[in-house]
Amino acid sequence: MQFAKAKTKFVRISPQKARLAAGLIRRLNVEDALLQLKSSRTKGGRLLKKTLDSAVANAETQMQAKRESLFVHEVRIDCGPIMYRAKSKNRGGRVPIRKRMSHFTIVLRTE
Repeated sequence: MQFAKAKTKFVRISPQKARLAAGLIRRLNVEDALLQLKSSRTKGGRLLKKTLDSAVANAETQMQAKRESLFVHEVRIDCGPIMYRAKSKNRGGRVPIRKRMSHFTIVLRTE
């Protein structure tokens, strides 16, 4: 069994939202995973599809693996840095806004 990996860092989506799309593709073959992400109408699905395409390209070039024999072994969505902003409120007050980022990791394996 061989593994191919792809990482995407500093993606501007909260990890909680991205993990919803990641749950759709765990333990699927690559063709089904791409179909799931393509039919998913979420931002996380669109961004995760790019990382999955990169992992498939890595597997095809480094391991000479066929696309049909690849499976999603691991999908990990980690927390990235948080940008802190503030929004003005009434009577001179301010409310903090946290803009979260994510790191995507996809590991593929052959049969």
